[in-house]
Amino acid sequence: MVEVIKPGLETSVQDYPGRIGYWNQGFPPSGPMDSWSMRLANVLVGNDAGEAALECQFMGPTLKFQSDRVFAVTGADLQAKLDGEPVPMWESVAAKAGQTLALSFCKTGARGYIALAGGIQTTPWLGSRSTFHKAGVGGMEGRAIQVGQVIPLGTAGGSAGRRVKQACRPVLPSDKTWQIEVVAGPNDDWVDGAGHDRFLSSDWKLSAKSDRTGYRLDGPDWTFTEKATNKGPEHGSEPSNIIDQGYPVGAINLAGQTPIILVNDGPSMGGFINPYTVPSAAFWKLGQSKPGDIYRFKAVSVDEAQALAHKLKEMCGESSIE
Repeated sequence: MVEVIKPGLETSVQDYPGRIGYWNQGFPPSGPMDSWSMRLANVLVGNDAGEAALECQFMGPTLKFQSDRVFAVTGADLQAKLDGEPVPMWESVAAKAGQTLALSFCKTGARGYIALAGGIQTTPWLGSRSTFHKAGVGGMEGRAIQVGQVIPLGTAGGSAGRRVKQACRPVLPSDKTWQIEVVAGPNDDWVDGAGHDRFLSSDWKLSAKSDRTGYRLDGPDWTFTEKATNKGPEHGSEPSNIIDQGYPVGAINLAGQTPIILVNDGPSMGGFINPYTVPSAAFWKLGQSKPGDIYRFKAVSVDEAQALAHKLKEMCGESSIE
C-alpha cells in the first residue's frame, strides 16, 4: 500500500476504458483524460494497460511507500522526486518501503499519471474503479485522494529500467497551440458552409471554465442553415437548440454560441446540437492542454479517426517498450 502525505490537486483513481455501459443510468465512462500516457505507465510496471492508476491534475501528490514497489510516471512533467532525487519519466523505477515519491506542479502538460505495479485495488463500482467526482462513486470513496488515506495495491511485480521508446511518447506543442482532429456530425447539417469554414479556420481558446465534464471554448460566432432557424417549436427557440438527443463522448456541444467539448464525465443527452465530435485518439491532447491554450481543429473522416485509434492502441503495448 501507499500512504497519501499530500493529495495534490484533484488526484484521482482512474482505469481504462472506464465505466462502460451505464450512461443511460446517468454514469459516464470517466477514466483517464490522457489514456495514452496512463496505458503506457501501466505497461512499464508490468500491469495490464487498463489497470487502475492515479491521474494528477496540474499539481501532483506526495506518496509514501509501505512496501517495495515498482512505479512509473508519465504524461505531464510533474517534476517527480523519490526521496529528493529526480525520477526519470517514461521509465519504470523501483522504490523501497519507507521511501517518499513527491510530485510538484506541471512543468509541461496538464495531467500526469502514476502507475504502481500490481495496480490500485479499490472496490470496483459498476465494473470500474474510475472516480466519478460529481456522483461520488468509484476510486477512493468517490472523490479525489485525501491526506492520510492508504491506497490498496495488488500483488507486486514488474522490474525497473524499462523505458518507453521516444517515438511512442506523446509530443506536447511548445507554443501552446494544439491541432485537434474532429469528425463531422451528428448535427453538422444544422451549421451552414460559412459556419463550418469559420470553425475549422479559427483559433479557439480553452476557457478556465473547463473540467472533466466539458471543455468550454472561446472563439467566433457560428452561423446556421435554415434547418436550424426554421424549425418546429419542439426544437427550442435558439438555432443551436434541438429536441433532446443522445450525446457521443467527445461531442462539440453548441450551447448558444459557445462550443463545449463533452469529455470523460460529460452528460449523455440534452437539447443542444453537436456539429462535430472529437475522436477518442485525440482525447490525450485535451487531457494535456491548459486553460489559455489554443485549439485549431482539423476535419477527418470516420475511417481516419478509426485508423488513429488503432495506431494509438498499438503504441500502448509491449512493442513500445525498450
